[in-house]
Amino acid sequence: MLRRVAVVGAGAAGLCAARHILSRLDRFAPPVVFEVADTIGGTWSYDDGAGTPDGRPVHSSMYRDLRTNLPKEVMMFPDFPFDPQLNSFLPHQEVQRYLESYCRSHAVRPHIRFSTVVENVRPVVMTTEGGKARTTWEVTSSDPSGRQETETFDSVFVCSGHYSDPHIPDIPGVDYFKGKVLHSHSYKYPEPFSGQSVVVLGARASGLDISIELAKVGAQVILSHGRPRLTFPLPAGIQQSSPVAAVEEDGSIRFQDGSVAAADVLMFCTGYNFSYPFLDAAQLGLEIQDHLVSPLYRFLMPPAFPSLFFIGICKIICPFPHFNCQVQFALAVLDGSVALPPPAQMEDESWRALQEKVEQGVQRRHLLLLDQDQWEYCRTLASTAGFAPLPPVIRSLYEETWRQRHIHPENYRRLNYRLISDTQWELID
Repeated sequence: MLRRVAVVGAGAAGLCAARHILSRLDRFAPPVVFEVADTIGGTWSYDDGAGTPDGRPVHSSMYRDLRTNLPKEVMMFPDFPFDPQLNSFLPHQEVQRYLESYCRSHAVRPHIRFSTVVENVRPVVMTTEGGKARTTWEVTSSDPSGRQETETFDSVFVCSGHYSDPHIPDIPGVDYFKGKVLHSHSYKYPEPFSGQSVVVLGARASGLDISIELAKVGAQVILSHGRPRLTFPLPAGIQQSSPVAAVEEDGSIRFQDGSVAAADVLMFCTGYNFSYPFLDAAQLGLEIQDHLVSPLYRFLMPPAFPSLFFIGICKIICPFPHFNCQVQFALAVLDGSVALPPPAQMEDESWRALQEKVEQGVQRRHLLLLDQDQWEYCRTLASTAGFAPLPPVIRSLYEETWRQRHIHPENYRRLNYRLISDTQWELID
């Protein structure tokens, strides 16, 4: 009997899941893809509005002038290149066009239910005639008219992303701040901040990019972070500071090093929370916290329910190639090509992987950052499930981009690359 799979979300991860399911119609029924928006693309679908148009939150955290911080040669799904005429570093509109082309090429759109909210995903455990436990999934969704429907599936792929629920750290006295407080999720373009003093909290990709954008329109930026001091050249108008300690009663901002500054704007570039309102974490044996979902075997599935898959929750990765590996591994689990260990062993391995990171000094909120571990992770998934591993050139060019970004965070996107083979790339004029 063909297995029925529900896919939650039609961003890059959801489209990848649907594409691979549709290539295996001898084993799987066509997927049902639930998408809350009226278009594909997830976070790549730019929405100019801030707040809640039509009474619904804006899902995308895209800003107007965002360009990719990875070259297209590294970003692409391994079996679906970008247009070679394009520059390596792309405006977000080109990534959205790419995803639309991917969706068209693999005939995914007919299987997407747009403007549909997944309200609840619930496991139903039955005992088969042979005495074995079998889990199916009841998925309750509501369409634009508010009509609810509950359907049964053999598996659910959670591809709803993790860039839509802003994480706001607790800052003592923040209510005393007299200016504007916002999260980068609500930031769209820099012009309204011209001539203002802005404290930006966080110096990862979005914090750094937004600070540079603000400085270019004449804002005075204090980039507040707890990482080692950035040593590469920053534009005039950006100064670095230690983390924010508190907001004083007069509305000024006090930093951990004791310095104090007045500001017009406090902008949190502090990441996002994992949020799955349609899941009952306790029922699944999971803990879902701001920056961590655990335990997940291979960062993918709850040991007690290994037909539920979270695609793409790891951070500091090559997203599209990473999704591609996870999806293929998950489908190999479902079709029986990969035999899983017993649930207790999967749970033990999951906790042990996290504990090893803690012992290496990794903070709890960073336990899902893979970075250099992503290559071995993807290689293991590929060898276990028997699909082609990522070519070594992906890692090589990813690391070169990382190096260039730290030499000059403003100019590295001017470079263009070309893949020559599975192991070589070249810089082109």
